[in-house]
Amino acid sequence: MSIKVIAPFLLTPSELKSAIASADAGKKVVTLDASWHMPNSPRRVDEEFKAKHLPGARFLDLDAVASPHELGLKHMMPSPEKFAKACQGFGITPDTHVVIYDSHGIFSAPRALFMFRAFGHTNSSVLDGGLPRWEADGLPVKVVETEVKQTDGAKYPPPAYDASIVKSYEQIVSNAELDPSVDSVASLVVDARPKGRFMGQDPEPRPGLPSGHIPNAFSLPFSAFLQQNTAPSGVLYTTFLPPDRLRKALVDAIGEKNAKDVLEGTRPIIASCGSGMTAGVLWLGLRILGAEKPTLYDEVGI
Repeated sequence: MSIKVIAPFLLTPSELKSAIASADAGKKVVTLDASWHMPNSPRRVDEEFKAKHLPGARFLDLDAVASPHELGLKHMMPSPEKFAKACQGFGITPDTHVVIYDSHGIFSAPRALFMFRAFGHTNSSVLDGGLPRWEADGLPVKVVETEVKQTDGAKYPPPAYDASIVKSYEQIVSNAELDPSVDSVASLVVDARPKGRFMGQDPEPRPGLPSGHIPNAFSLPFSAFLQQNTAPSGVLYTTFLPPDRLRKALVDAIGEKNAKDVLEGTRPIIASCGSGMTAGVLWLGLRILGAEKPTLYDEVGI
């Protein structure tokens, strides 16, 4: 019977380098580039991956793996079968240490980590600072696409799915009818979008969608959990704040009592955003702070 491994939520480049080096001792590591850009961005993740990525990395297209949605929404949670098929295609088995990164530093990788953790793959981590920090630390990159060779017997059975950490549209609507200041069973909702979109002052990047926010939600822009760094090349990238500053950002957004209740597990909290992508940053920040079961709003919720 295999023992479930719970990997650290975050790894530094040097820690990932050591983990990869120890793979010869039977500790398999697969790195996934889960880069994603906003719909209004001119950048193309597939082209960027082919141009440069971590040695041996595979490209995880979060939109391609996602479940279909009647409104055409992207990167929704996949079915267990689709998740398992994607893992198998990457040469990932249930005991593989999966390390996920993106080209911003910290942006879309936490959403990919949430997906792995929701399917019980706890031997998974995010590279803090992503590809830019890896390069800034003087580590090598590849400029040709990685060829994935599947090993005979490297199977990934459809895993169990933890529905308790994913909130559906219907659950969000029901929760929005409760006032968390007076109703103790109401979940706090923290919105990861920039404050202008939360307040309805700035437009949404997706055509036809109104700005504004879910009733009774709190504004906690995902950038409040991050710090900006400058590589020797001049490239800017983000990493997570240290825990004490993460906690301060949470308190500034939802108040000391709410933050205490969330971290002690007596008040549920839901991370939300425009499509469920940057909500992953808040979810991961809450996990780093010790919150046991922060949840994430996903339209499908399978």
